[in-house]
Amino acid sequence: MTILQEILKPESLSSIMEQADRAEFMIEAVRGKLLAPDSRKEPPRFNATQLAGLCDVDRNAISYRLTKDDLPKGQMNESGNRREFSLEETQAWVREYRAKLLKPEGADAVCIAVVNFKGGVGKTTTTMTLAQGLSCKGHKVLVVDCDPQGSLTTLFGILPATEVNEEDTILPVCVGDEQSITKAIRQSYWHGIDVVSAAPLLYAAEFTLPSRQMQDDNFRFWDVLNMALDEARGNYDLILIDTPPALSYVTMNAIFAADGLLMPLPPNALAVASAAQFWRLFSDLAGGLVEKRGVTKEFDFVRVLITQVKMRGNDDTVTAIKDWIHKTYEGRVMAAEIPETKATETTAASFGTIYDESAKVMIDPRTYKRALSAYDQATDQIEALVRASWQRQQSA
Repeated sequence: MTILQEILKPESLSSIMEQADRAEFMIEAVRGKLLAPDSRKEPPRFNATQLAGLCDVDRNAISYRLTKDDLPKGQMNESGNRREFSLEETQAWVREYRAKLLKPEGADAVCIAVVNFKGGVGKTTTTMTLAQGLSCKGHKVLVVDCDPQGSLTTLFGILPATEVNEEDTILPVCVGDEQSITKAIRQSYWHGIDVVSAAPLLYAAEFTLPSRQMQDDNFRFWDVLNMALDEARGNYDLILIDTPPALSYVTMNAIFAADGLLMPLPPNALAVASAAQFWRLFSDLAGGLVEKRGVTKEFDFVRVLITQVKMRGNDDTVTAIKDWIHKTYEGRVMAAEIPETKATETTAASFGTIYDESAKVMIDPRTYKRALSAYDQATDQIEALVRASWQRQQSA
């Protein structure tokens, strides 16, 4: 067969189905190579210096507190030259020292929807790293994957195509079989973070929700997820929702369930233009709900997080676009900026994030620290917004 004949050869549906099987098999094989030996991800361990930083105390305070035998002691590493603490042990220390900064008694979880019209802007990575960073600060976090592609689910070491059933997703509440997402919640490899998974079957929600609306004029299609999260709000400090890269019925549900909106936005012209389209379309849809259904909605905060910032020298174009972003979203742009580094590229290639254990051994220490510092800053700023939301809850 000539090259031209090969190019012109038609692709049948059966060949596409075979391709899907090969891709699925390859992902399973890749996961077995890149993740832990048992094909499951493992949380990080922390030394005394890192523990002291998370508790915001001097390392000597950790040494002294160890003598009181009232907090986990950790274990000496294999070399016997330093003490290490598991993630669960670390969180016990952090909750002790940061008790006043955690969710007040009687308060509800603050729900944050991570949104953007465009794919590839760092939305899923942002959701995952914020969940991990906030968990390290002692918060109990629920993440809800609403994207049928299941990228966030994959970051948790769960394969959407083979390891996620309908009952593990938000689909049962979308079709009306369940009123709460509680049955869909599962523990993740990361202690302190639970997850509601996503899989391609979740695409059915985009047909089910409008169908239910057509059958019942009183059905509030935008309020399904909001109602389904009621029970979870009492059990978690934060709920983070990763949304599809489209303003769909599911995305509208995520937005109306949220107390705050976070938009990751790279400083490039296409991403900025897409973001403008997102806000215009959302404004039009929300305006229609206000006019026709009398819907009201307030957010505690709306923030833009600049992501994928190139670190190579000065780029006048990038600087100009960042200036546009600040002028367009005046007062809503977070001070933290997420760099585009080898650290983030490497961790993404291994189904991980900068907070995962593998990042510490796979990346140049300086690059790792720079990326980690950026995510730590973003986490600090989100936590401040969350605490302000809890204060508003208590005032109300």
